[in-house]
Amino acid sequence: MVLSFEQAGDLLDKLAESFPEALFDELNGGVNLLEEAVPDQEFPEARVYVLGEYCNDLLGRYINLYYGSFAAMAENEDWTEADWEEELRQTLSHELTHHMEGRSGLHALEDKDEAEMASWREEYGEYRQ
Repeated sequence: MVLSFEQAGDLLDKLAESFPEALFDELNGGVNLLEEAVPDQEFPEARVYVLGEYCNDLLGRYINLYYGSFAAMAENEDWTEADWEEELRQTLSHELTHHMEGRSGLHALEDKDEAEMASWREEYGEYRQ
């Protein structure tokens, strides 16, 4: 099942409200659900998608989640509404962890992400478009 952009946004809002408010401190750009799909350029198309990213730049600190990436995965993997909820929750939690680590000067999750990407590169072989 593929939720509409509006349905995914409503679900994301509900999930965000379930997190402690303190996690959103200094996240001045908020959490944004963007319509595009973002295939990871390091992997064969439609295999790995960027679901979200934590940004800390001239615009401030904010989280972008990519509806199109979630929708593509939902279609490829025949998600249920429970799958949508779990994936949105995990991705938001992941990006909030980057936010908290960034505020603290830590990078353990970045290190873990890089190790996971290295494992995926090994599985898929070196690929660049």
